[in-house]
Amino acid sequence: MRPSSMAAAADSRSLAARRHRHGRAIAFCSRRRVATFALLAASATALLAVFSSSEPLLPPPPSVLVRLQQIQPTTHSSTPPPGPPSPTPPSPLDSASAGLIPNRADAKHRPLRGHEVAYWRMAPEEALRRVRKELDDAPAVSDDPELYSLLFRNVSIFKRSYELMERILKVYIYEDGRRPIFHTPELQGIYASEGWFMKLLEENRGFVTKDPSKAHLFYLPYSIRKLKLALYVPNSHNMRPLSLFLRDYVNDIAANSVYIQVPVITSKILQGPYTTILHEELCKNTIKALCNADASEGIFIRGKDVSLPETTIKVPKRPLKYVGDGRPISQRSILAFYAGNMHGRVRPILNKHWGNDKDEDMKIYRRLPNRVSRTMSYVEHMRASKFCICPMGFEVNSPRIVEAIHAECVPVIIADNFVLPFEEVLDWSSFSVVVAEKDIPNLKNILLGISQRKYIRMHNCVRRLKKHFLWHAKPLKYDIFHMILHSIWFSRLNQIQQYQE
Repeated sequence: MRPSSMAAAADSRSLAARRHRHGRAIAFCSRRRVATFALLAASATALLAVFSSSEPLLPPPPSVLVRLQQIQPTTHSSTPPPGPPSPTPPSPLDSASAGLIPNRADAKHRPLRGHEVAYWRMAPEEALRRVRKELDDAPAVSDDPELYSLLFRNVSIFKRSYELMERILKVYIYEDGRRPIFHTPELQGIYASEGWFMKLLEENRGFVTKDPSKAHLFYLPYSIRKLKLALYVPNSHNMRPLSLFLRDYVNDIAANSVYIQVPVITSKILQGPYTTILHEELCKNTIKALCNADASEGIFIRGKDVSLPETTIKVPKRPLKYVGDGRPISQRSILAFYAGNMHGRVRPILNKHWGNDKDEDMKIYRRLPNRVSRTMSYVEHMRASKFCICPMGFEVNSPRIVEAIHAECVPVIIADNFVLPFEEVLDWSSFSVVVAEKDIPNLKNILLGISQRKYIRMHNCVRRLKKHFLWHAKPLKYDIFHMILHSIWFSRLNQIQQYQE
């Protein structure tokens, strides 16, 4: 036999041997690739089939959920495309799989370990149902170094919910809309919360997805502050131009997006209550993240919408500038402090009973007088006070609440019907005092009625709470950006539970 023929035969025998030895592994890899592809394809088809069902939909639950088939253009019709035939949905994962895996792009390429839940293989609604079930059995948390349990209604549920949010939450941001009203947040002043949340969310690669089929939330990235500056006529009290603009914006999305036209249950976040009133479905069926979280007006819905903390940012490039540190209790000689304008229904009553130096323990000023500010600034007054009075102005929220927390001063909140930020997870009674408007004449007695032991505990809670109300140029775990996002996430999960019930 020629050498070349012998070499060819040897190569053939070697290849046959390798195939024989590794046949099982090669076959397994091939089957796994095909199965993964089939599962993903089946999941996508089943998702469209279920959401395109012609069965009547249940009434929208009072939550973050938006039944987008309801959000059709109000000025012109748009016929939804027919859905594909309904295949048999993929069988659910084994209920014994109770663990979690990180929400990473490469997670789907590695095999499952024991007790892991393949969230990336699930349709968004299925994943949320699984998460909601896990929260019912959240492991008990004690002595967590990052979470002070006295601040929370249930620290175990919050911790588990936050972990799952970090691992699986995906938000789709609509690219529609021209600047500056859209995608151009205001990062300075008392309206900075809206802008910073928008900025940090749009920059976040972990939570944001470009694939709407994978999204658990859909975000309308418009600035109510920019919308007001562009369209509102000062002192006109006419919000109709803003409402018409937003209505047309949503209708344009509805006319051009398949994720609006098909009957999909999905979610939206938006800011600014009065701009939604000309679009009934948008007003009722969205999560609204609002500073003016007034439960009495019928626009903000408690348990569905999210109360947005009102924060003041003076230097956008350094959001933590002027935050500073608080003082120990021994250096807080002032019982209660407030200085500011006297507009709205509450502040004139506060000034009537406690202003104009009526009581030396109650430092209540219209504006901080020059004779006073020369020796002690506004911020120094807050740091030297045991209680910081936070009365509502024209609206129920006030930036003084967050300012008080930054100064480690126990906030005294006077605003009936105000839904406090993060109240679904935080126990505000542990670090603040809520006083009814009718009790303003008795304010001093209420504050003096708090024992020294209780005040020490409340002051310690405010100190521990501070990190949850800080903005960072690059978000940190449990900071205000993540707390706002968690409020929206938690509302979304609660809707899953209500919808099932």
